[in-house]
Amino acid sequence: MGDLLLVRHGETEWSRSGQHTSWTDLPLTGNGEEQAKSLAPLLTGRTYALALASPLGRALRTAELAGIPGVVPDPDLHEWDYGGYEGITTVEIHRTRPDWDLWTDGVPPGPEGHPGESPRQTGARADRVLARVDAALTEDAGDVILVAHAHFLRVLTARRLGLPPAEGRLFQLATGTMSRLSMEHGRPVIAEWNVRP
Repeated sequence: MGDLLLVRHGETEWSRSGQHTSWTDLPLTGNGEEQAKSLAPLLTGRTYALALASPLGRALRTAELAGIPGVVPDPDLHEWDYGGYEGITTVEIHRTRPDWDLWTDGVPPGPEGHPGESPRQTGARADRVLARVDAALTEDAGDVILVAHAHFLRVLTARRLGLPPAEGRLFQLATGTMSRLSMEHGRPVIAEWNVRP
C-alpha cells in the first residue's frame, strides 16, 4: 500500500501576512514559486495512483512547478470557506472577538456564495477526499498526492488519523512543504511533517 502525500501550496502575499485566504485566488509570490520548485526532488521517482489538487491557481501552480504528473483538480480540496473573515487576520478578528478560535467557533457568513464553513463541514469534504484516497491506495498502484491549503489539509490529517475535524488545530502546516501519512500496524500515522528539501 502506498503513502498519502500532502503538499501545501507555496507562499502568497496573504499567507505571508497571515490573512485568511479561501476563495481569493492569489498567485504565488516569487518565494512561493521557489518553494514549489524545491519540492520536486522530494516527489520525483514516485508512482502516483492518484494526484489531486485544489482548483485554485496557487495549488495548481505549485503542482506544476513541483513536477507532479497527471494532477486532476478536485473542488473538495478547496480551502476552508472563511466567509466574512476572508482577507482578515486573526489579530484583526481578536480586536472585536478576543476569544475567537477558528477551530471551535467557525466563521460568520460572507458575501453571496460564501456562507463560511464550520469544522464539521470542512471535515465532511475531507472525508469525501479520503474515500477517493482509500480507493486509490487499495489498488496498490502507488502513492496518492494532494496539493491544497493549510487549514483544509490539517482537517484532512485529523480525519485520516481518526480525530474530529477540529483537532486539525494540532498540525501546523507551513507553505511549500510536503507531509507524508503512512500506515503502521494497520493504523494511519504521520511519517513526515512539514518537510522541505
